[in-house]
Amino acid sequence: MSLDPTASLDPQQRKRLQVVLELLATEKASVSSITEPQRAWKFHVADSLTGLEFPALAEAARIADIGSGAGFPALVLAVALPRAEVDPIESIGRKCEFIQRAIEVAGIANATVTCARSEDLAAGERREAYDAVTARAVGRLSTLAELASPLLHEEGVLVAWKGKRNADEEQQLENAAEQLAMRPERILHVGPYAGSEHRHLHLIRKVGPTPPDLPRRAGIAKKRPRG
Repeated sequence: MSLDPTASLDPQQRKRLQVVLELLATEKASVSSITEPQRAWKFHVADSLTGLEFPALAEAARIADIGSGAGFPALVLAVALPRAEVDPIESIGRKCEFIQRAIEVAGIANATVTCARSEDLAAGERREAYDAVTARAVGRLSTLAELASPLLHEEGVLVAWKGKRNADEEQQLENAAEQLAMRPERILHVGPYAGSEHRHLHLIRKVGPTPPDLPRRAGIAKKRPRG
């Protein structure tokens, strides 16, 4: 991996992402704790781009970003992968509004924000609709795998951005894997290249049909994680 994951961006892509960060710096609503543009470039943009080390994400045609927050990694991936459809999914209204504004001002035509719970979408028209799901430090691995499973088609992947490795959390995922039709496949340390020195990416693959009891009701995966 390059010491600067942003080195692959062309000038137009850099300009669009700079527009997003400028919006973030002036946003009055609380959507991210990191807003200073220079710091945000590494913490949000470079960090998001590390996920492209996994070919399954870099080659995905349709990507869902669950718990998208201020739009990362979704907006960065959409700019870096102009042929992919990227759907930021966020349930908090002020964050959805920021993502939509960023899409419009930066001209990111291949990103479409949805203000909803991922469980509700997975129970309807988005069931098994995606090649890849991303999640950036929004929950335990088993919770993220459960949320991703019904959104992914078979052989699709979840890429989860996490901090320090946690043996108990990884074991919980192993214990839940069969129930979720999700198999942990690879863990990549990207700390030197991202916004956090302890950053690890987890690649988890959908290995069978969606279990019939998924998705559970909104919020249950977080309150009562499997495993």
